[in-house]
Amino acid sequence: MQFSDSIFVAGHRGLVGAALVRGLRAAGFTNLLLRTSAELDLREQAAVRQFFATERPKYVFLAAAKVGGIWANQTSPADFIRDNLQIQTNVIDAAYRSGVQKLLFLGSSCIYPKFAAQPIREESLLSGSLEPTNEFYAIAKIAGLKMCAAYRRQYAFDAISAMPTNLYGPGDNFNPETSHVIPALLRKFHAAKMHGEKEVVVWGTGAPRREFLHVDDLASACLHLMQNYSAEGCVNVGCGEDLSILELAGLVADVTEFGGRIVFDDSRPDGTPRKLLDTSLLDSLGWAPSIPLRQGLEETYRWYAEHAGSS
Repeated sequence: MQFSDSIFVAGHRGLVGAALVRGLRAAGFTNLLLRTSAELDLREQAAVRQFFATERPKYVFLAAAKVGGIWANQTSPADFIRDNLQIQTNVIDAAYRSGVQKLLFLGSSCIYPKFAAQPIREESLLSGSLEPTNEFYAIAKIAGLKMCAAYRRQYAFDAISAMPTNLYGPGDNFNPETSHVIPALLRKFHAAKMHGEKEVVVWGTGAPRREFLHVDDLASACLHLMQNYSAEGCVNVGCGEDLSILELAGLVADVTEFGGRIVFDDSRPDGTPRKLLDTSLLDSLGWAPSIPLRQGLEETYRWYAEHAGSS
């Protein structure tokens, strides 16, 4: 990519899209095409085709998606599969038709089987059953990466796919009904501290293990892949280390300075027992993360306390 090339960041107001914009601007890219969902509804095929025909971006980062945690996925499965299929189908097809030089599709590590061998290699895709709590979202994301592969195979369209692990960072979604685990815990522990509560209840047993990557590290990896990778297979993006939810809760309690008890509600679902990505392919391409988990949690908590931490 040249600094003056037109680059469409789809979903630039989301956690990942905003990080991509920060990363691109910091790297010197100046010609960014950005549209809010009110300005361009990516679920509407005609609107997407018109946008691409008019603006003719040269590169596309497809970070737009409907996302959420276990509760959101369980209560709105139709919304998750419909909206994500519509968004990615419209953008990938319109990008090819309008002559986009290269597109990067953002997937999710939930595409892998629930009981995949750990750490999870890219080859584990479709080798077993998905985690039921987010299978509709996962199926949509699998369709997206397969669409990229199909358009590469049939039309020689340079579409690549990156599969990030669990993400967090400033600008995350802290809504208690739709958030992922880190923002949910930060909000919960912050509120308990502010209200003088003696304990915090965390969903599940605390036993599942998760890997977390700061969203600015993901943005850095995506820029690296756009410049250095061109193949049909997806690429795992992670840090190569995980910890238990129990350990994470303790770390969040420490970061938020909550001094009470942590209680685990084992009547609530745990989700996948473990989800650690094998990042050997990305390692071989010369990229590595730079933000340690505690540093990233402290930064994210500061952002939350400043922007939405009155509750």
